[in-house]
Amino acid sequence: MGNWEHMARPNPAGLGLAMAWLLVAAFLAALAHANPDPKSELRYTDPFTLLVSVVLSAQATDASVNKATPALFAAAATPAAMAKLGAGGIGKHIRAIGLWQSKARHLAALAQLLVERHGGEVPSDRAALEALPGVGRKTANVVLNVAFGQPTMAVDTHVFRVANRTGLAPGATPRAVEDGLLARIPPARLPLAHHWLILHGRYCCKARAPECWRCVGAPWCKFPDKVAAPSGQ
Repeated sequence: MGNWEHMARPNPAGLGLAMAWLLVAAFLAALAHANPDPKSELRYTDPFTLLVSVVLSAQATDASVNKATPALFAAAATPAAMAKLGAGGIGKHIRAIGLWQSKARHLAALAQLLVERHGGEVPSDRAALEALPGVGRKTANVVLNVAFGQPTMAVDTHVFRVANRTGLAPGATPRAVEDGLLARIPPARLPLAHHWLILHGRYCCKARAPECWRCVGAPWCKFPDKVAAPSGQ
C-alpha cells in the first residue's frame, strides 16, 4: 500500500499520471470482458515457428510476416531444416519483410544453435533464448509468454504507448514500462495482459488518433485529452 500514493502522483519524468491500483484492476477487467480469449495474430504451430515469426516481426507488421511464413515453413518447419536451408534459402521467402537480409542471417544462425545447443528444441529459459541471434528481451518475453505460459510482459510500441498514455504503468524506457506492468498487473491477469495491451494499442488506442469514444477502458484511463467521436458516429 505504501507504493500506491507514489504511483498515483504525476511521474517525475513528465510521463503523466499513473492509475491508482484499483483502477488498474478495473481497466484490465474491462479489456478482459471485451476480449476474454485474446490470441497472438502471428500464425504459428509450435514454439519454433512462433520464435521465427516473432523474430521476423521486428519492425514489420504481423500481416506481412503471416504472408511470408507459410512458404518458409513449408520449406523448413524445424530448426534442422532451417539451418540446412541457410540464409540464402530463408531470404528467398522473406524478401517482402523489412530487414529481410539480416533476419535471414539471424534465423539461419539461430536454427543452427538450436540444433547444436538445445537438441532442436526452443528453450524455455530467458538467458538461453536471449543468447540466440536476433532474439532480444522483447522477443524472449513473447515466446516465454505465448509458447510456455510464463507471466512475462513483452513491451512493443503498442504496449509502451498504452502503458504511458493510460497511466497503467508510465515509464521512460521499455524496460521501465515492463517492470511497472509486472509490478502493477495482478498475477492472474499477466498471462493474457500482453495480448490485451498489444491489441488495444493496435486497434483502439492508436498512435496518432486514439479512438477514446469506443474504448472500454476510458472511464479509468488517465489520458487528459480524450478524443471525442467524429461527427456522425
